[in-house]
Amino acid sequence: MVVGGPGERGAVASASYEARRFGVKSAMPMVIAKRMCPNLVILPGRFDRYEAYSQDFHDIIMDLTPEFEPLGLDEVFADLRSLRRLNVQPIAAGHELRRRINDELGLLCGVGLGRNKLFAKLASKKSKPTVVDGKLVDGPGVVWVSPEMEKLWLSELPVSALWGVGPATTAKLERIGIRWVRDIDKFEESLLARHVGPWMAGTLVNYASGEDEREVVSDHVTKSIGHDETFIKSLRGIDELLEEAKSHSAILSRAVRAKGWVARTVSVSVRFDDFSSIGRSQTISFGIDDERAIFLIAKALLESMEYPFAIRLLGIHLSSFLPRSRNDMQLTFGIETAVDERQQTIEATRDRQIGFEALRDAIDDVREKFGKSAVGTASELSEDGIEIERQRGSASQGPLAKPEQ
Repeated sequence: MVVGGPGERGAVASASYEARRFGVKSAMPMVIAKRMCPNLVILPGRFDRYEAYSQDFHDIIMDLTPEFEPLGLDEVFADLRSLRRLNVQPIAAGHELRRRINDELGLLCGVGLGRNKLFAKLASKKSKPTVVDGKLVDGPGVVWVSPEMEKLWLSELPVSALWGVGPATTAKLERIGIRWVRDIDKFEESLLARHVGPWMAGTLVNYASGEDEREVVSDHVTKSIGHDETFIKSLRGIDELLEEAKSHSAILSRAVRAKGWVARTVSVSVRFDDFSSIGRSQTISFGIDDERAIFLIAKALLESMEYPFAIRLLGIHLSSFLPRSRNDMQLTFGIETAVDERQQTIEATRDRQIGFEALRDAIDDVREKFGKSAVGTASELSEDGIEIERQRGSASQGPLAKPEQ
C-alpha cells in the first residue's frame, strides 16, 4: 500500500513496509511502483488528518521534553539532557515514548539515541524494520549509539547513509572515489569543496570524524503554509492556470483561518513540462485570510510571468503570519488614488479582506457546528453539491485520478 497520486505523473509519497518488499520507495514515480508491485493499493493523501496526528505526536513529545525540533510532520530531534535532573535514563524514555505513541495514536515508530544529530538520525534508521532478501525484518525499535558503535559505523557505512547526502551528491562523491564515510578522510576539504561546495565539504569532514555541532532548535513556529498540485494534464494559458489558482486560494484560506492567522506574503511557483520553474512573491502591509484576497495577489503575480511551455505544477504559499487579532486594517474609502495596477490590486485585496470578514466568520461557525460540507462559497460548488474535500497537500505528490464518466 502506498499514498500518492495514481496518474501517470503521480509519485509515491509514502510506502508501507509490505510495499517496500517489492522495491517501492518514497518519491518513486507511480508508474514504476505499479510495475514493480502489480497489486499495489494506492490511497490519496489526507493532509488535514496527518496534521491532526502530527499535533498529537508533538504533544506526546512535549510531555517528554519541551526542547524538540520538528522535521516535517512525523519526526523530531529532541534534546534529552534535561532528563538527568529527573533521574530518567534516555533508553527507558525511548521505550516509554514508543509505548505511548503506539497506545495513544495506534502507530509504530523508531527511536534513535545519540550524542548528536548525526548519530541520532542514523540510529533512528537502524531502529526501524528493514527489507532483507525480500523479507520484512522487524527493527529493535530503540537504538542507542555507544562510542564503540560510532567508530564501527564511521568505518563501514556508505556515504549515502549520511543525512543530507542525496543521490546527486552521492554520484559526485563516487566520481572522485568516495563511496564510504571512511573515504572522506583521504581528501582535503578544499578538493571536496570544488565538487560539492564549501558548506557540504565542511559538513562531510565533520561527519567523517563523528562531529555534528547543530543544536536542537526548539522553534515550533510555522513559517509557511502552501499547496502544490501536479496536474493530470498540463495546463495551457493563463486562463486555465487562474482557474486552478482559485482552488488553491480556497484551500489555503481554510488552512490559515483554522490557525487563527493572517498572512502578509503570497508566493506562487510554476513548473513547466520541461521541468524548469519560475516563481514570484508579494508582501503587503496587512494580513489576509480571505480566499478572494489571496487569489487577487496570486493572480497579479501569475499574470506578471511568461509561459513558454505547458504547465505541469502550480504552487501557492502563504507566509509572514500574524494573529488575526493583531491585523491592522483600515478601509481606503476611495480617498487614495491607486497610482498603478499593483497598487490597485493591493487596495482591492484590502477592501475584500475587510468587507467579507463577517461572512467568513459565519461560514466558519456553520462548518464547525454542522460539518465542512454544510455551507460553501461559489468556488466550492459543483454539479454534485459542495465539494471541499480537496485539501492542502493532497496533490503534492501527483494528481489524483478523476472518476470516469
